[in-house]
Amino acid sequence: MKYFGGCDVGSTYTKCVILDEEGRMVADTTIRSKINSEVSATMALEETLAKAGLKEAKELSYLIGTGYGRNKVPFADENISEISCHAMGVHVTDPSVKAIIDIGGQDVKGISIDTDGTVKNFAMNDKCAAGTGRFYEAMANAFEMTLPEFSDLSLSARNTIPITAQCTVFAESEVITLVGEGKPMDEIAAGIQMAVAKRCFVMSKKAGATDSITLTGGCAKNAGLKKAIEHVLKLKVIDLKTDPQLMGALGAAEYARQKGLAKGA
Repeated sequence: MKYFGGCDVGSTYTKCVILDEEGRMVADTTIRSKINSEVSATMALEETLAKAGLKEAKELSYLIGTGYGRNKVPFADENISEISCHAMGVHVTDPSVKAIIDIGGQDVKGISIDTDGTVKNFAMNDKCAAGTGRFYEAMANAFEMTLPEFSDLSLSARNTIPITAQCTVFAESEVITLVGEGKPMDEIAAGIQMAVAKRCFVMSKKAGATDSITLTGGCAKNAGLKKAIEHVLKLKVIDLKTDPQLMGALGAAEYARQKGLAKGA
C-alpha cells in the first residue's frame, strides 16, 4: 500500500493528513503552530506518521506542503497554495459543494470550485484581521471565555447589539466597554457574529454562491457564525462530514496522491 501526505502550515494551526492510494484518510493531526514553521510541520508530520503506523516521512510516496508556511515543510516534494488545496479538499469531501468561505487565522477567502476540484475564482481579504481566527481569539479573550464557549454564546440572544468598529483592536475595545456597561453578553456576541457575516458577503459573491456555501478553517466550527451567515447571506451553510479545519491538508494530500500515482511514485 502506498501513502501520500499533505501538510498545511497555517499561522495559527498546523494540520497534516495521510491518505492511502485509494484516497482513504489513514491519519490526521492538528496542532497549534509554533513560531518556526518548519518545527510546526515536523511536529505535525511526525505525529501523523505515528498514527498511521509509519516510522518516517520517506515512507510516504509523495508529500505536498500548503498554507502560510508551505515553503518550510520538510521532505515535501512540492508545495501548492492553500486556495487550491481547500478547493480540492472540499471537492473530495462533498463534490456537490461549489463555493467556500475559508476563514483562516489571518485572512478570509471566497473560493469557487470547478467540476474537477480546481479553483474557478477566488477573492481574499488579507488587509485586516477583522473577521479572522485572530479576531475571534481577541473577542473570546474580551469575554474571558474559550473559543467554543464564545461560538455558542450568541445562539441564545433574542436581540443583537451592533458592533460598529471594523478594526480588531477597536472592536475589542468596543466590546469591553459594552460588557462593562452591563449589556447582555449574548446580544453583544450576536453583534460580533453579524459583523463578521457581513464581511463575508463580498467573499460569497466572488465565490459564486447562489443558494449554498460551506465554511472551512477553524472558524467553520463556530455555530454562531454559521447562523449569522445563513441570516445575512441568505445561503444554506453545508456542514462537511470531515473536519473543516483539515480541508487544506486533505486537499494537499489528495494532490499528492494524484501526482504520486501519475508519476508512479
